[in-house]
Amino acid sequence: MLTNTAKSSNLALCPQCHKLNDYPAYADKKEKVQCVRCLGKFYQRKPYSLQYTLAWNVAALIAFIPANLYPIMIIYSLGIGDPSTILSGIGQFVDQGLYPIAAIIFTASIIVPLLKIIGLFLLVYRVYTGVRLRPEKHSKFYHALEFLGPWSMLDVFVVTLLVAVVELGFVTSVEAGPAINYFTLTVIFTMIAANSFDPRLLWDKKQNSETFKEENDNR
Repeated sequence: MLTNTAKSSNLALCPQCHKLNDYPAYADKKEKVQCVRCLGKFYQRKPYSLQYTLAWNVAALIAFIPANLYPIMIIYSLGIGDPSTILSGIGQFVDQGLYPIAAIIFTASIIVPLLKIIGLFLLVYRVYTGVRLRPEKHSKFYHALEFLGPWSMLDVFVVTLLVAVVELGFVTSVEAGPAINYFTLTVIFTMIAANSFDPRLLWDKKQNSETFKEENDNR
């Protein structure tokens, strides 16, 4: 049984006013159409969605490597600097018995970015190949990744807070390390990658697969 979608019915949803518009079957899919209500122009599907998602996701993965290799902050005590990477900082929290804080930092700084990068690679692969594609579950998975993405900035917030405390004179000296720039880029790139992905492609792929299967069965 074929899955009926708005695209298969030559319809398109305006992203600005959410008006369902007729989308001519003969229209060029790479050209914008105008909404009949708000007069805004939009695409039926995000053009080159998979290509942009893949490119930004690869950039995020590349930035994630130095973000974990370089120190994210340097604590100076009596003029002696003690650089700390994300993992070594988590280790210090564990050594001090601050397990909840270590778990939060580890989840927000390691698990969430990796989960988002791997998850987006998986979604692109599913749409491209159609292997084990389940649009209902994969759509929910995508929206979960989109929601969790900004929480990765927790580590950047912690370092910024420490630098602010330093300026008030409560600690000796704290300086943001080079890793904070790469980590910020990782979060930004994954957010752009998630925004570039069009989850409606999941349903399009399923609909195309069902059409192909039905045509073969009728032969």
